[in-house]
Amino acid sequence: MNIETIEWENDITHILNIRYPIVQAPMFAVSTPQMVAAATDANALGSLPLGDLPADKCVELIRATKQIVKKTFAANIFLNKLPEPSDGLKVKFNNAKKFIEELAKQHGLQVVLPDFDQIKVTDYHEQVDALIAEKCRIVSFTFGIPDEESIRRFKDSGTILIGTSTSVEEASILEQLGIDIICVQGIEAGGHRGTFTDVELPKIGGFSLLSQVYDNVKTPLIYAGGIYDAKTLLAARMLGAQGFQVGSLLVASAESALMDFEKERLRIAKESDISLTKSFSGKYARGIQNVFTKALDNTEYILPYPYQNKLTTELRKAAKLKKNAEFVSIWAGQSLNSFSEKSTKDILLNLIKEVENYI
Repeated sequence: MNIETIEWENDITHILNIRYPIVQAPMFAVSTPQMVAAATDANALGSLPLGDLPADKCVELIRATKQIVKKTFAANIFLNKLPEPSDGLKVKFNNAKKFIEELAKQHGLQVVLPDFDQIKVTDYHEQVDALIAEKCRIVSFTFGIPDEESIRRFKDSGTILIGTSTSVEEASILEQLGIDIICVQGIEAGGHRGTFTDVELPKIGGFSLLSQVYDNVKTPLIYAGGIYDAKTLLAARMLGAQGFQVGSLLVASAESALMDFEKERLRIAKESDISLTKSFSGKYARGIQNVFTKALDNTEYILPYPYQNKLTTELRKAAKLKKNAEFVSIWAGQSLNSFSEKSTKDILLNLIKEVENYI
């Protein structure tokens, strides 16, 4: 089928005021302000990952991005529920800390991890205040939904909201709460699952999920998970997506925060190297297996998010300094590709051209 005359304009391009309904994924610790700028230069939507950073750090990154991005971009935050601190959690934390420090030492990494009382967690409400104050016009979120008061405040400020769903039920909840766009994430997507809870992880493949969500909601859909070429993008389009989020395609780009040794590890990755793990953050994420994930998975040394994530931060920093790929989190989806080091702009424009010329 020749689709050289593909029409990109749709509800997503109108709502987001972009030429191409392609979204650069907000990959925490990978996406940079420079990547956001490059994506917007391609007339796509750039996304700035803020994760669970403190409000003052969010403001700093937003302002730095605005210095180099003159178009509207999305800011992305995590909406995970915070576990209550308790004596039991502290004991589990101390046990995990001891185990991980000893494991690192066995593999030549000397690292001192933080104590339980040093861990600082961020309530997303602080981020909501910062995003509204900084006039962020597009806000995407994952790991849950904002409370109704936060949604009202965003709406009153003219903010477009993009929520992440990994099941039909989650998509329906997002629609009922008036979220403007829903990002449907399949289990094959790289990085963290956007699931509202970790109690039960939806294991449905992306295209099966997308088709079912399309049949159950009227809200415009972005699809995320395994898009890396014309065929995969057009397949998502046929199943009801009007927007297409790409992440793994960009992880080795010129603007990526990954170091050279991490990009090289990606290039030699095989299908069997990719798996879901909670070892680094306490939430399921898809990436490359290594010594650390194999030692931690299915053990009692995994804490709930964000405590596991905070505990392992210094470990990952130390491993990066040593260029040790066995103790860093390198996220990637099931659709392995060549992991180009070209600019994000060029990678996206090449994808667009491929779609337009596909026969």
